[in-house]
Amino acid sequence: MPAFPREELEEMVERWVAANNESGRTGDWSRMSQFYTEDAIYSWNTGPNWEFVARGRQEIHDFAFDSEMAGLEHWTYPYIRRLIDDRKGEFLGIWRQVAPVNDPDGDPYEIAGTGGSWFRYAGDFKWSWQRDFFDHGNAGAVFGAMAQNGQLTPKMLERMKKGSKMPGWTRRSDFDWIATLADPDA
Repeated sequence: MPAFPREELEEMVERWVAANNESGRTGDWSRMSQFYTEDAIYSWNTGPNWEFVARGRQEIHDFAFDSEMAGLEHWTYPYIRRLIDDRKGEFLGIWRQVAPVNDPDGDPYEIAGTGGSWFRYAGDFKWSWQRDFFDHGNAGAVFGAMAQNGQLTPKMLERMKKGSKMPGWTRRSDFDWIATLADPDA
């Protein structure tokens, strides 16, 4: 991995976080795909048997920021920690997952546990790799509570019915995310 000037990585992170915040505010996540290289990989675990995998900017646009964000348009993902490794060109961001509606106690629904994204920078203000992590069990509990209270959007209800048939969902046995790291200096 090449080293990158720290100032450049810090600017990339600022651009990313600002676009993330704006997307949550407007509900339009489509602009986020501009931050990826043409051949980028974006993945996360979706439970014991499945991974979400988008290969390339177009799949990231279509799968991650379209179908996977359907029903989550105005959720916000505020970053609470930012760790930059300018030697490896990597960024680790820890974020919260906050719904735009309140629970019966009047507080916004929030997915408990740790949420975050690990990125590899490719230069030119683009990511070449991203791996998200979050507490899948807590996400399911929040969506279940929202469904029980009639607060899930129709799009989210439709997504939940599709389950592993969503675009980009891949059997864990068919995707080794660790192999995608391919960093001999790790």
